[in-house]
Amino acid sequence: MKYLVLLGDGMADYPVQELDGLTPLQKAHKPNMDRLAQNAEIGLVKTVPDHLDPPGSDIANMSVLGYDPDVYYTGRSPLEAVSMGVELDDDDIAVRCNLVTLSGSREHQDSEYEDSVMTDYSSDEITTKESSELIRYIDEKLGTPDIRFYPGISYRHCVVLKHVPDAEADMHFTPPHDITGRCIRRYMPEGRNVGRLTDIMKKSRELLKDHPVNRERVKKGLRPATSVWLWGQGRRPSFDSFEKRYDVKGAVISAVDLVKGLGICAGLYVPDIEGATGNIDTDYEGKADAAIEFYRKGGDFVYLHVEAPDECGHRHEIQNKVRSIENIDERILGRILAYFKESGEDHRILVMPDHPTPLSIMTHTHDPVPYMIYDSTKPFAGGNKGYDEQCAAASGIYEPMGHRLMRHFIGE
Repeated sequence: MKYLVLLGDGMADYPVQELDGLTPLQKAHKPNMDRLAQNAEIGLVKTVPDHLDPPGSDIANMSVLGYDPDVYYTGRSPLEAVSMGVELDDDDIAVRCNLVTLSGSREHQDSEYEDSVMTDYSSDEITTKESSELIRYIDEKLGTPDIRFYPGISYRHCVVLKHVPDAEADMHFTPPHDITGRCIRRYMPEGRNVGRLTDIMKKSRELLKDHPVNRERVKKGLRPATSVWLWGQGRRPSFDSFEKRYDVKGAVISAVDLVKGLGICAGLYVPDIEGATGNIDTDYEGKADAAIEFYRKGGDFVYLHVEAPDECGHRHEIQNKVRSIENIDERILGRILAYFKESGEDHRILVMPDHPTPLSIMTHTHDPVPYMIYDSTKPFAGGNKGYDEQCAAASGIYEPMGHRLMRHFIGE
């Protein structure tokens, strides 16, 4: 049996007026998902417990992979650090470092930092080449033996605070994608150890304002990266083996360090896919082909993560969110289904989001998400019309604890 989890990050949504009152999942032309749905189990699953806030992709994907976040979750950034090859000691804290665009950061340098507005949490999807140069520059100017900056992908980077005692580890941050268009004053870091981090954020504005990378971006009509924004802190995680837990040889295929880090922590194979960007322009075929190659080499389980719907939700790109779902259906699911047909392999497929990212609010929610489990050997007599939020709710099937779904999917 071959197992595929096809995870469309943030794919679930609310009805959208511009889509004739439909959700992106309902509006999208997705014949492969809808065909499977007719003989699949469809229901709702709660991937992020209400008491864990904010409802991030870290908690949600951990839950979908079968790990109880109440037991295993230590923070978002440590997972990304693992993917980036950053070594963490037990008393270190990793912190996510976004390169963001703050209004007024370039034009009004005399204004207080806190009066800026979060214009863009991704600096116009800054390229990895540009952002790496900026992060290395920040590390050169602001890094110390106890504070080091590490470049990641696009706008997503990491800061490591060395040897932080538990008494100073209580820090509170706000994800920048949750405050797009808002003044940042109410969302500055809080806690006993944040003074130096707030100072870093403020100093980064001065360092970045006239950097050659930003000058070139402005010439091209692109938003500059005007500040770093820190959030998502945590200590080094410790997972048990996914293979030992479920008796399958598995892989995680993703473009983002968070999900790749989860795979590495779980002992899964995590390849780098050339052309995988985490955006709508990602190499869908490249991801599908990586999954197929893993199956051909004897692998049993693939967790294939696509970030594009989530990014479109955060940026209120309505048509792009629909198109990203259509790309997933045609260019990934269709391609892998063709392989299964050609190879004759028995297979189970789980299609789902990790969390909703509604276009109307441009951030994540705790709402349960629609899942679909198709088994080529045991057609499910559900009579579903298709795969979407409404069909899932109508089924009457509900799993309140998301980490239990993986055991149900792979087999009791």
